[in-house]
Amino acid sequence: MSPQQPEETSARGPARDQELREQEVLAVLPRLTQLGNVLNRGRLTERAMEASAVHVDRPAMSVLLMLHMSDQPLRVGEIAARMQVVGPHVTRQVNELQRRGLIVRVADPEDRRARLVEATAEGAAAAERYMRTLVGWFADALTGWSDQDRQDLGRLLGRFTDDLTAHLAALDDHPAPEE
Repeated sequence: MSPQQPEETSARGPARDQELREQEVLAVLPRLTQLGNVLNRGRLTERAMEASAVHVDRPAMSVLLMLHMSDQPLRVGEIAARMQVVGPHVTRQVNELQRRGLIVRVADPEDRRARLVEATAEGAAAAERYMRTLVGWFADALTGWSDQDRQDLGRLLGRFTDDLTAHLAALDDHPAPEE
């Protein structure tokens, strides 16, 4: 449904509008699946870790990136929430990253009983190398795109991710009744 056709939309009726929205999503779904496959089965993470000489497993890299992108120390629970995983999963990765000298646990200045996790200089450098590798690959893939297309991609992808995350969180808060 385009913004140029508001009168036509209202004339179709809500059921037809819903059907058209579903058809639009169905048309995009194969591309979303393909993108997921490129990112996961295409071993993007593993290839980027290899190219940037970062030798941790994929979940540990996710924790390191979360710390790098947050630009501040985080509690394990906050890392888990942002990654949408359970705390014990993050704790295992934090323990391994700490053992390797890539992160440290520090006192929380707001609550001395709590601990925060932050990257060491070596961990931050590893995350930065990894990110530069990915950014280079993505920039290469977008070389033929106009500035406007790149901006639109970022804006729409961010909006879609935020809206889908919020929708799924609402479903978690209010599950559909079982039949």
